[in-house]
Amino acid sequence: MLGSMTLTDHIRRSVDDEMRQSLAVLTRPSVRTFELFERKGGVNEALMYVLLASIVSAVVAAFMAFMPWHADISPWAQFVNRLVGIPIQFGIFTGVVYWVGKQFFGGTGRYAEVAYTFALFFVPLSLLSSALGWIPVLGFFVSLLISLALIYYGYLAVQSSMNIRGGANPAITLLVAALGTTALNFLVFGNWWQGF
Repeated sequence: MLGSMTLTDHIRRSVDDEMRQSLAVLTRPSVRTFELFERKGGVNEALMYVLLASIVSAVVAAFMAFMPWHADISPWAQFVNRLVGIPIQFGIFTGVVYWVGKQFFGGTGRYAEVAYTFALFFVPLSLLSSALGWIPVLGFFVSLLISLALIYYGYLAVQSSMNIRGGANPAITLLVAALGTTALNFLVFGNWWQGF
């Protein structure tokens, strides 16, 4: 079947599947819902889906940099930062979630499950943030709500993809991953990353 499909057809089908799965995860948030989909894709599908979000975000950010209230922001820098930065940030964060969960809490999931599970909620929330996050005043509230949603869905995704249940362990995994990712970003990218 795959032999008769073009690469474009395969990508379109994969993205369509991921969008349906994202809708299910966002509208029926639970560990059980995540578990329905955690093995429906892998690292390649997750990164392809995240790349879609980074392209949309890059175009929106570059366009919004032309608005008068963002006169001090470079459209080109915004475009490159989002296009390159979002997949890198996603890869680092999910890698740290996987490592922390496995090393400290006996998580039994695979990295492919972590990446795919996180992509299912990260991509639509990232797209929503890109679309609404630049609006003065409203953008602040949208960003705050999306940040809270990312934490909530991340908490469920850790339980599902890493099989870490019970108590605060999933939350601690997320917190340590967030701190570890921030430290890695600063060490690797330093102030250069902040400049965009």
